[in-house]
Amino acid sequence: MRLLPRKRFLLVLAGCLGSLLPVPAQSQRVPDSVLQLVVGVADGWNSPHARLMPFSRAGAGGPWQPAWPKAKQVNLGKAGLAWGNGVLPVPHGQPGVPSKRERDLRAPAGLFRIGTLYGYTPESVPGLRLPTYRVSARDCWIDDPAFPSYNRHVVVDPANPPPWYAKQRMRLGDFAYEFLLEIRHNSDPPLAGQGSAIFFHIRRGPEKPSHGCTTMARPDLVKLIQWLDARAHPHYVLLPRAPYQEWQGRWGLPAMP
Repeated sequence: MRLLPRKRFLLVLAGCLGSLLPVPAQSQRVPDSVLQLVVGVADGWNSPHARLMPFSRAGAGGPWQPAWPKAKQVNLGKAGLAWGNGVLPVPHGQPGVPSKRERDLRAPAGLFRIGTLYGYTPESVPGLRLPTYRVSARDCWIDDPAFPSYNRHVVVDPANPPPWYAKQRMRLGDFAYEFLLEIRHNSDPPLAGQGSAIFFHIRRGPEKPSHGCTTMARPDLVKLIQWLDARAHPHYVLLPRAPYQEWQGRWGLPAMP
């Protein structure tokens, strides 16, 4: 057997050990490019409500500053929260803590990019700095895990609709879906059965939980979407209180609202 020189052996050994070491801390934090962060904190994993506060910072590593005078109550999934698929790796498999599944009535916990604002008339909101899409009869969002386009926006011909059209269409004439601000859970790429169609949208009542979305009063939602700026790479972090406190420093999160 040929022996490696000592210096080369140490370099090879370091490389092997490096693959077993934890991922560097920077990759476990809110990305430096994120200058706007919407923070939601629930009392516990089974809570259907949370307190929400948007924060901003001037640059990477800078202090987070609250954007509103006080946090607002928002509604979550009827069954509470479950770990979702987002930007940061999260500790799935914790005893008693579920992972997000389709139709589990839980909101996904973790850190997620905020995407497109879909709506009946999104252009009616002045001063928007987000990508927008006006929803019509042709637009669907697939929530069936058996479909290849699971958790994707799909455009169809409403004059010749597919058999599943009625269950997947986005424009329902429902006031709660006037605005659908995309929370990019399980989006990059979607994994079948791990949750779909997660948005910020208008609540159905002050205490009425959702099927997994984050819902709020219409004035609060309009205020939020007017504040968001795509150039600031906005993200949404949603966690129960205890893990938020535990990972606040590790993830580079603001003080809890």
